[in-house]
Amino acid sequence: MKPKISVLFFSIIISFLISASSFAQDKTTDNIDFYPINHASFIIQAGTLTIHVDPVGETDDYKDLEKPEILLITHTHHDHLNVKVVKYLQQKNTTILGPKEVIDQLGFGQVIENGESHINDFNNVKIDAIPMYNTTKERLNFHKKGEGNGYVVTINDKRIYVAGDTEDIPEMRNLKNIDHAFICMNLPYTMTVEQAASAVLEFKPKNVYPYHYRGQDGMSDINKFRELVSDNPEINVKNLKWY
Repeated sequence: MKPKISVLFFSIIISFLISASSFAQDKTTDNIDFYPINHASFIIQAGTLTIHVDPVGETDDYKDLEKPEILLITHTHHDHLNVKVVKYLQQKNTTILGPKEVIDQLGFGQVIENGESHINDFNNVKIDAIPMYNTTKERLNFHKKGEGNGYVVTINDKRIYVAGDTEDIPEMRNLKNIDHAFICMNLPYTMTVEQAASAVLEFKPKNVYPYHYRGQDGMSDINKFRELVSDNPEINVKNLKWY
């Protein structure tokens, strides 16, 4: 007679597999892994180095995840900054970086402004803060130049671009040698799928991840984005589980 597996045991196994698949979404060939949490919140994992980007939601969302050595915040909007979650994730040696408005709201952390860099020799990582802002007339008040940061994170010579909330600004289009790019596309707050694709085709990242694509009227068409970017077959579009 074959042994029977209890329903409870089977349920536990299934729950574990579902939970694992929800986070372990992209393991790259350059030993940098990306774990989406939701919308604009995600984790960069490179060996023992853990970087959290724009953590929001509830603290329970993070209870089983690695605490960060570095925490990056792009700006103060509620879908990018939750003070309670940041405090929960903060460790004694966590480096928290953000623009002045973010650090003022937190009451702790290190200010990094557009054009500035942070170098962490211990973890062999460099972080460059670059602009993120709107350019279309009817969107200008959403994100003003100088108030928020996009980031280029360099780990072991691999360059990761985090757009934050922005349109297809010159500073994005002029990026060079990007290995992984996280590109927003939602209206009315950031940019259209067409703007995002046009910028990506210009700065040519090796891998691009649509994120932050839930807008006022639902989800942006990331399949259309993939189709537009396919004009350059050397750019690999990767869809992760954000929602």
